[in-house]
Amino acid sequence: MDKNIALGTDIGGSHISCAAIDLVSGKVMRDTLTERSVDNQAQSDVIIGTWAQALSTVLNKVPRENVKGIGFAMPGPFDYVKGICYIRGVAKYENLYGINVTDAISNILGIHDGLLIRFMNDASAFAVGEAWAGSASKFNRSLSITLGTGFGSAFISKRIPIVDGSEVPKLGCIYHLPYKDGIADDYFSTRGLLSRYKKLTGKELGGVKELAALAGTDKVVTDLFTDFGDNAGLFLAPWLKKFRAEILVVGGNISHAYNLFGNVFEDRLKKENCFCEVAISKLKEDAALLGSAYLLDDDFWKSVQHALPLM
Repeated sequence: MDKNIALGTDIGGSHISCAAIDLVSGKVMRDTLTERSVDNQAQSDVIIGTWAQALSTVLNKVPRENVKGIGFAMPGPFDYVKGICYIRGVAKYENLYGINVTDAISNILGIHDGLLIRFMNDASAFAVGEAWAGSASKFNRSLSITLGTGFGSAFISKRIPIVDGSEVPKLGCIYHLPYKDGIADDYFSTRGLLSRYKKLTGKELGGVKELAALAGTDKVVTDLFTDFGDNAGLFLAPWLKKFRAEILVVGGNISHAYNLFGNVFEDRLKKENCFCEVAISKLKEDAALLGSAYLLDDDFWKSVQHALPLM
């Protein structure tokens, strides 16, 4: 029987989401979707154990003989080839440093039947999911970004992440590039928006949703989002043109407030002679699940090999 199912897994800062994906149709098998909260400060065995419990729940809902493997959308630093975590210096998953996640998951799940486990950077997985089954599926060249806790990005050509060459920045992403007094990640993120609001008002807010709710009555907030959109256009336009991107896909929590900055953003792109299409992600959280599951497509896996060590 054909192994036409893969488990897509998205590792977030405080949760795991996973589901069975039909590799033929590119659809999430919705009744298998499983989420668990994760204490990212816990010891490694607790974290891995929680992940394994979620994966086991999904595996128990599908015919095991049809499952080809498990794909992970994983934040870095991470050795995506060997499956070893190297996260250090950030307030999450530091206790996984040096852990071979492949071995740990395999041992807990008792995987001895050739079930494959593969990994990819989480921003790349989001972008691949969009290129496979989302807003960028009808285009050859795309840039997908996630505006949220951090500023995720991936350049995609024919579903393959482009991580080197003259058309993309070093590492094939843009979060680390200089911008204003810091780097792009400091500016185009939840952290950046909230810190600028605090600097202007002296007030602390819990998130972008709370900030956006003030836009109708607070000119400071309105101006803040206008500034965000204009600067995002200025920053992204040169890279979109250099890569010859046909579409830009926008995801992440800040995209939910696109109505507050989208017009300004798209106007700035056009002023910078950048005329690619712009789309808000319709897949949302499903994009990373689909992209990680796509690692189990043999042709894609062969094509993405060279890129994994550079993610």
